Amino acid sequence: MTTDELVENNLKLVHSLANRFRNRGIEYDDLYSAGCLGLMKAAKGFDEKRGFAFSTYAVPVILGEIKRLFRDGGAVRVSRSLKEKSAKLMRLNEEMAKKLNREPTVSELAEESGLETVEISELLCVAMPPVSLTSDSENEEKQFDVPVESAENEITDRIALNEVLSTLDESDRQLIELRYFKELSQVLTAKQLGISQVQVSRKERKILLELRRKLLE
Repeated sequence: MTTDELVENNLKLVHSLANRFRNRGIEYDDLYSAGCLGLMKAAKGFDEKRGFAFSTYAVPVILGEIKRLFRDGGAVRVSRSLKEKSAKLMRLNEEMAKKLNREPTVSELAEESGLETVEISELLCVAMPPVSLTSDSENEEKQFDVPVESAENEITDRIALNEVLSTLDESDRQLIELRYFKELSQVLTAKQLGISQVQVSRKERKILLELRRKLLE
């Protein structure tokens, strides 16, 4: 699957994750924009050869961008030039939609504009407003049913995760904590553990597969 397909197919995931942080002092559209930036980073960095689903890789990256927004204490900064390019792309999108009688694909927009598909996806994320999770209008044609986990489910998931993490030996558990709780890169994790980045990559893949197996039992 291409980068732009990963982005297009997982925008609902961004909405779902951003929705968890509602009413915490930051506007939802800023949460969504930060999540989109995370989705773009995840799509660019995803390696399907590592053996796990894109969502498994993308969720911590998206959450990392949203949490960074809280640490920075402000809205997502989008440069003026990026906003202008995004507005220009949306005008092109409208023109093509009229000619085609449907929304153009990312690939079609890329071909028409001369931009890379990855850049098109990024500009669409900048331009796209948050999708209403519930429609107030009777004429609303599109409505997204985004699953939001209840607090009880989240607690249950945390308990299950803590249980399977406790079955790991100390070095494996430390690797997972550094990578997914402290959000360190593989290079920094390798320095912390005193091993090579290649060893971190191999061990991480093996551990994640083992955790997935135990969670599904």
